[in-house]
Amino acid sequence: MSMPPDSSPRPDVVSVVAPAYNEAENLENLYERVRRSLESDGESFQLLIVDNGSDDTTLDVLRKLSAKDERVQFVSLSRNFGHQGAIIAGLEMASGNPIISMDADLQHPPEVLPEMLKHWKEGAEIVFTLKRKDRSRSLARKLVDWGFYALLSRLSGLQLESGQSDFRLLDRRALLAITGMNERPKFLRGLTKWIGYRQVTIDYDVEPRRAGRSKFNFRQLFRLGLDGVLSFSVLPLRLFTLSGVVVASGAFLYGAFVVASGVYAYISGYPERIQPGWATVATSIIFFGGIQLIGIGLLGEYLGRVYDQVKERPAYLIRERSKALRRED
Repeated sequence: MSMPPDSSPRPDVVSVVAPAYNEAENLENLYERVRRSLESDGESFQLLIVDNGSDDTTLDVLRKLSAKDERVQFVSLSRNFGHQGAIIAGLEMASGNPIISMDADLQHPPEVLPEMLKHWKEGAEIVFTLKRKDRSRSLARKLVDWGFYALLSRLSGLQLESGQSDFRLLDRRALLAITGMNERPKFLRGLTKWIGYRQVTIDYDVEPRRAGRSKFNFRQLFRLGLDGVLSFSVLPLRLFTLSGVVVASGAFLYGAFVVASGVYAYISGYPERIQPGWATVATSIIFFGGIQLIGIGLLGEYLGRVYDQVKERPAYLIRERSKALRRED
């Protein structure tokens, strides 16, 4: 179960949250680079790694790192709750201020952390990052990303840019605003824009993956995109309503055509080309089908917004946590 995000706040500590799924080969390097980056800047830190139901030796590596350095803490989830679920678990368990989320695969370079902290100390409450150079993404993937963020920006009214990720800094006030929202699922990239606060953006170069392979496949990308659209727009539901209106309008026009044809045939004496009875049945079916689509669309407007909420399932479940986190709980 989740823990209140402000249970043991430590304003003098920087929390770095990193979800990890089968990233055993990268964790030692992640720890060393985060440690060097923050210690060179004179920062006290908490590195909180969320094991997202890994089936390799990720959890064993986390136990060893935590025993070696108590600043390394971990949460092991009962199964894979998705990338966003793992980030939310880490954000809710983190005790520092500010809180920085990043991937454990090191494509988010830890050397950028001091620059993010510099902006925070100058007054920024949210620091976004944008990918400046990313050779790991194909041209097709870049075009899909650009199209998705352009569409979502248009639908939501938020300025969402292609190239953003979950590599960001949050002031604790901004964090509490996000974690305090009782909505499932949370589309963090949209919510961090929606809440406002003072925001700045910095660019970074995506590093090549040092070990392992990407776990973020097309299916997960599609699901993330769908969550984003459904979280900030009811357009998919309205399309059903619109299709119902179009079909019903077509039925009315077709019915008017059938009536006009019958009248014309009667007046002119030419035989009617449409078989008697068939037009009435076809028009009725099309009309009532359109009405049903309108009804489904209207019901979906209401049911779609409350369906996930009424289930009240937690965003994640914890199987194990490090000793330091157990003491704080």
